[in-house]
Amino acid sequence: MEIEMKNVTREFQGIRAVDRVNLVMTNGVYGLLGVNGAGKTTLMRMLCTLIRPSSGTITCSGRDIFEMDGAYRKLLGYLPQDFGFYPDFTVQDYLMYIASIKGIRPAVAKKRVSELLRRVGLTQAKNKKMKKLSGGMKRRAGIAQAMLNDPKILILDEPTAGLDPNERIRFRNLISELSSERLVLLSTHIVADIEYIANEVLLMKDGQIVRRGTQEQLLSSVPVRAWSFAAGRDEIAGWQKRYPVSNIKTFPNGVKIRVLSEQAPHPDAIEEAVTLEDVFLYWFGEKAGEHYDVL
Repeated sequence: MEIEMKNVTREFQGIRAVDRVNLVMTNGVYGLLGVNGAGKTTLMRMLCTLIRPSSGTITCSGRDIFEMDGAYRKLLGYLPQDFGFYPDFTVQDYLMYIASIKGIRPAVAKKRVSELLRRVGLTQAKNKKMKKLSGGMKRRAGIAQAMLNDPKILILDEPTAGLDPNERIRFRNLISELSSERLVLLSTHIVADIEYIANEVLLMKDGQIVRRGTQEQLLSSVPVRAWSFAAGRDEIAGWQKRYPVSNIKTFPNGVKIRVLSEQAPHPDAIEEAVTLEDVFLYWFGEKAGEHYDVL
């Protein structure tokens, strides 16, 4: 399975939400990382044929996905940021209903629904009405509906929104299990969602893919190092003006600050390993001289 985007652009009222993206993806997990408004959702909606590019082409194994029409959508599973459901349906009824829309035979659908309920941890809640589910449980139901047709291409937009730490771990393990046999693209602005499972990370900023590569490649691509040192509380604002500050930890007698810099910013600074979160801050954080929110 191969998806290729060539010079894909999407404009809304003269504003480029996606700007000349060139991208090739095959089986494996791709993490699309960027701040809100970077163009991630627009890119994914085009990959799901919900909107057309203003220019450029998207192909699946050499065929235009919009010309493939239903044949392409049979290969596709999609979880949008906000998915619709009938609030009075039980979880099981909701999944059976979505299965019927996808053209899955009832006998096959019943078995598939049962399996997916188990895999996303909703077996005990299968007879609960959708409106009674917690936010995290609704998200798990959404993940299950995206998997109903055993898709070869799985596109997940902010899939872990509302999930607690245990649910996030369950989700990551599930995606890892699935990735050997399909192409998975998941978008997020939460670094931990992709840190352990993405074969390749795509950094998207202002509608463009500004960097792509394995986690190791991205870590080695930034021209800065991470440093930590102790400082007084009254010094925080000054350090935030001079450097990207990735963390501030408060102690009774002061703070420990972690900053990104090419050279040691303080005589007592200790160099630490650069993380994917540091890469995120380097590419998407505010410019030096402006205030940095503490991560």
